[in-house]
Amino acid sequence: MSGSSGEQAPPYRSILSISDEAARVRALNEHLSTRSYVRGYSLSQADVDLFRQLSAPPADPRLFHVARWFRHIEAVLGGPCGRGEPCGRQASRGRRGQPQWCPPAGSPPCKLRLYNSLTRRKDVFVPQHGKRVTWYCCGPTVYDASHMGHARSYISFDILRRVLRDYFGYDVFYCMNITDVDDKIIKRARQNYLFERYREKQPQAAQVLQDVHAALKPFSAKLRETADPDRRQMLERTRRAVELAAEPLQTAVQSGQAETADGCAQVLLEEAKDLLSDWLDGSLGHEVTDNSIFSKLPKFWEEEFHRDMEALNVLPPDVLTRVSEYVPEIVNFVQKIVDNGYGYASNGSVYFDTVRFASSDRHSYGKLVPEAVGDQKALQEGEGDLSVSADRLSEKRSPNDFALWKASKSGEPSWPCPWGKGRPGWHIECSAMASALLGASMDIHGGGFDLRFPHHDNELAQSEAYFENDCWVRYFLHTGHLTIAGCKMSKSLKNFITIKDALKTHSARQLRLAFLMHSWKDTLDYSSNTMESALQYEKFLNEFFLNVKDVLRAPVDITGRFEKWEDEESELNRSFYDKKAAVHEALCDNVDTRTVLEEMRALVSQCNLYMAARKAARRRPNRALLERIALYLTHMLKIFGAIEDESTLGFPVGGPGTSLDLEATVLPYLQVLSEFREGVRRIAREQKVPEVLQLSDALRDDILPELGVRLEDHEGLPTVVKLGDREALLREREEKRRAEEEKRKKKEEAARKKREQEAARLAKMKIPPSAMFLSEIDKYSKFDENGLPTHDTEGKELSKGQAKKLKKLFEAQEKLHKEYLQMVQNGSFQ
Repeated sequence: MSGSSGEQAPPYRSILSISDEAARVRALNEHLSTRSYVRGYSLSQADVDLFRQLSAPPADPRLFHVARWFRHIEAVLGGPCGRGEPCGRQASRGRRGQPQWCPPAGSPPCKLRLYNSLTRRKDVFVPQHGKRVTWYCCGPTVYDASHMGHARSYISFDILRRVLRDYFGYDVFYCMNITDVDDKIIKRARQNYLFERYREKQPQAAQVLQDVHAALKPFSAKLRETADPDRRQMLERTRRAVELAAEPLQTAVQSGQAETADGCAQVLLEEAKDLLSDWLDGSLGHEVTDNSIFSKLPKFWEEEFHRDMEALNVLPPDVLTRVSEYVPEIVNFVQKIVDNGYGYASNGSVYFDTVRFASSDRHSYGKLVPEAVGDQKALQEGEGDLSVSADRLSEKRSPNDFALWKASKSGEPSWPCPWGKGRPGWHIECSAMASALLGASMDIHGGGFDLRFPHHDNELAQSEAYFENDCWVRYFLHTGHLTIAGCKMSKSLKNFITIKDALKTHSARQLRLAFLMHSWKDTLDYSSNTMESALQYEKFLNEFFLNVKDVLRAPVDITGRFEKWEDEESELNRSFYDKKAAVHEALCDNVDTRTVLEEMRALVSQCNLYMAARKAARRRPNRALLERIALYLTHMLKIFGAIEDESTLGFPVGGPGTSLDLEATVLPYLQVLSEFREGVRRIAREQKVPEVLQLSDALRDDILPELGVRLEDHEGLPTVVKLGDREALLREREEKRRAEEEKRKKKEEAARKKREQEAARLAKMKIPPSAMFLSEIDKYSKFDENGLPTHDTEGKELSKGQAKKLKKLFEAQEKLHKEYLQMVQNGSFQ
């Protein structure tokens, strides 16, 4: 519909060729009668050229179209337009022009801030390359089962990663390593190998007993030298368990009971496995030289780790690196550090020169925990006993120097390099692998809080020595510790709960909700109270989703989906947007999921109040508003990884990995069953058939919960059908039955007490007032003719106050006894 100068050129040329001005204007009016700027005809250059011929709009009302176009052009280009003069931007005096538009001031957007361990404050997050984020995370050292400490770090980082990717819209490239070459792995692999070889030889029971006693000697010496009270307690428990297991074997060997001795020997072998393994390693460890022995253990535990992460719904990394696969890159990395003057070879090993590095104007050592530099206790806690042994310390120029490459000893895996056969140091692996993938500077580096020193401080130093820069990591994120019921958790103390064991008690969603309810950077206590809070939160949200689904299932025509909003809907909608804004602000504030979950809880509570008010008023709640809120909450839970499947609303019903939409499939049938049951119940009440009502109650209370179905009967309203977790519904049923049983017992107890009170009152009523004080000879010695006491036990006359009080009691009993006599006379008692 819009015109252009090209489209309008022929008509305008013919109009312009008319010499008589009055005729020209009439022709123009005729032409413009078919064109309306209100209907979409746009202003063309031909329009401007023609209207420059007019000094003012025509006064003749018959030339209406010319006048209205004149005013339109004047409003768009300004005016008045003189002949041959350019049009200005101001409207002519007395004419209405389009007012100037002012853009809204708006409010500054909330910026994402992350707690950066490099600065120990919340810094505005600014990736180096637009929306692209490079992230390296320290992975596990795989020599044992993954535990809840691992879950603490990897679930927390998974939440942060999902929020950055799915909420803030960053393109996150996430890398993680697997440490499969390490002192602990080497020792554990060697010990496992030697113990299995020992057991395969099937030693005699007497030999097992002798070897265990031999192993107890160095173990006891180690126990005496242990200063840490927690570790000492653990070692004492181990020794006591081994000594208890050895006693029956000792008895069986001495008495010559061969069969009993063999059985006791197997029990002792299992109980003393750690002790024997350490003893065997001390004497035979140097004989283990096959590299495959050292790769078998980490390969097994890496597979278990990935299974655990999948079970926890932790996203896999975009790329995963293993130390054993990056040895050539690590050798080259170490060589360049040496070439740059920050490393030195010593006795076949290569060490990082911390003094040389710290003295450089371009570098700083100990960026994360500068107060720990020079603290040998802190170094030992971080490095472990093997890395700070006397022989290692003697090779260093400074006690703070750390190994980039370790010369391999007997009983250790090795790879060829310019300094002789050896293996990578602990810290160098992350630097070499991360740099190979992310370059000279990454956006985020993550790890557990205990890795800050010396591991991450040493990573920073050697990487910046390699690149000769001061910005290898821009943001360091460290997750908080995890304690078990307030106690420190440690593999070395055997005080840990494996992820597999934790998942036997609670679901992955419940564990994640527990983590979401705490700050990712603070200590989290894994306890029954923590998990109970998560369970209640899950139940609270799930109940809301089920109620909204019930509202949405109610039949309604298309127009009925859009209902007039009253004040209650407007208020709930305002609260909804307020809560969304609060959630956004909390996520910007260091991804504060604890506050987010509280805001979500408050929003659900307001929705529940709204639905309850509508239900009380026998009015249906607004479907569209509740659905929008429920979809938003579902979306947030998906972002946090608390909903695994592609559920449209609320928690999935079919369970993780279920392709079938169970809810959509079975609910139509359940709805028919519910309506049929309602009809049967109505007839049973009308016909007074209690047996049928009992059967319908049994269907609701006993049968359907076994199938994961809950029916809720509401007086005067249709029965609500809800699908839920079968185990949760069965727990609800048992809790309800226990509550009903408790209520029944309390009712029976109250009835018993009431009967006793009535019996006691009746017994009291039977006593004539004249006899009520006569039995109290321990208080009174003399009585008057009515049985009222006059003197105490010492023969002293009672005071007027005492006598008055007793007289009142006497009169009360007189009234009570008369009531009893009246009841007897009326035949109330036989």
